[in-house]
Amino acid sequence: MHDNQLYPIGDVARRTGLSVSAVRFYADTGVIPPTGHTDAGYRLYDVDAIARLELVRTLRELGASLDDVRRLLADETSLHDLATTHLALVERQMRHLRARRAVLRTIVNQNTATGKVSLMHDLVSLSDDDRDRLLDRFWDEVTEGLTVHPAFAESLHRMRPYLPEEPTTEQLQAWIELADLVQDGEFRRSVREYFHNAFSSPRALDVTAPRIMELVERHRLLEVEAWEAQRAGSPPDSPQAREIAERLVASVAELIAGVAGQPLDEDGLAELRHSMAFPDPTSASHQHAERAVAGFTDLLDTYTSLMATINGTPQPDPQEAAESERWVAAALISAGALHEPAPDR
Repeated sequence: MHDNQLYPIGDVARRTGLSVSAVRFYADTGVIPPTGHTDAGYRLYDVDAIARLELVRTLRELGASLDDVRRLLADETSLHDLATTHLALVERQMRHLRARRAVLRTIVNQNTATGKVSLMHDLVSLSDDDRDRLLDRFWDEVTEGLTVHPAFAESLHRMRPYLPEEPTTEQLQAWIELADLVQDGEFRRSVREYFHNAFSSPRALDVTAPRIMELVERHRLLEVEAWEAQRAGSPPDSPQAREIAERLVASVAELIAGVAGQPLDEDGLAELRHSMAFPDPTSASHQHAERAVAGFTDLLDTYTSLMATINGTPQPDPQEAAESERWVAAALISAGALHEPAPDR
C-alpha cells in the first residue's frame, strides 16, 4: 500500500476481511467514515482508515460493542482498559460454560434424575463462602456431641476441598458429586456413627489432644519419606533404609506411649520391632487395626478421593503403600538379629 493511495470499497473489504455491507455500515454509523469519494460518489479509503477498520473487526470479534469501539476511536477510553473489561467478561463466560459442562457431564455419567438437575446447577454455582458453609454444616453434624479434643474436631473441619480460581470441568464435576454426597442423610448418619464409635473410650480426649495429633502427623511424614526412598530404588539393606525403619519404630513406640499414657519397656519395644518386621495378619491387634482403617476408608474413601480431584493432589495408591511397608519390614530385618518365626508344625 502507498500512504497516499485511496482504495475503493471492494478492495477495502478484501483487505480487512469485512463484507462490503459491513464497511458501508461502519461508514453510515460514523464509526469509520470514508476518506473521500470518486466523482461518481463511490467511497474511497486510505491506509489509516483501512487499519482502523481492521481494528474494529478484531474488537468486534472479541466481543466489544459498537459503543465501546466508538469510545476507543474517540480516545474516550484506552485499548488497555477496553481489553481489561472484556477479558473479565470472557473469563466470566468461560466459568459459566465450564459449570454448565460439568453439570451436563454429571447428568450423562450418573444418569441423573430430572428432579436433581436444578440442585446440581445450584451446587456448581455456589460461592466459596457458600461451599464452606455447606461443608461446615456437614462436619458440625457428624461431630456434634463427640467427646474429642476441640483441636481434633477442627482438623476434621479442615478436611475440605478448595476449588481453584479457574477449575477444570473434572474438578467442578467432582465438587458436584462431593456436595451431593455430604447432603445425603444416610452418608451423614454413617460418618457420625463411625466417629462416635471410634472415640467412645474414656481416654478419647487424651488420644485426640494436639500432642498426639502432632505425633500422628510426624509419623505420616515419616511414612512418606519411606515411600519416597523405596520409590527411588534405595535397597532395604542400605544405611538409609535401616535409619528410616528405626525412626518409624521409634515413632510408633512414641504414639503407643502417648495413647497408653506410659512408655514401652525393652520387651515391648522388641515386640513392636518384631511385629513391624513380621506382621501377623491373624493377630487380634492387627485385625483390629485393619478393621479400624477399613471402617474409615470405606466410609470416607469417596469423600477423600473427590477432595483430591478438586484440590488437584495425587490420590494415595494402596498397592504402593503395601510395597513401602514390605520395604520397611525388610530394612528392619537387615538392621537387627530378627528371624522370622518358624511355622507351626
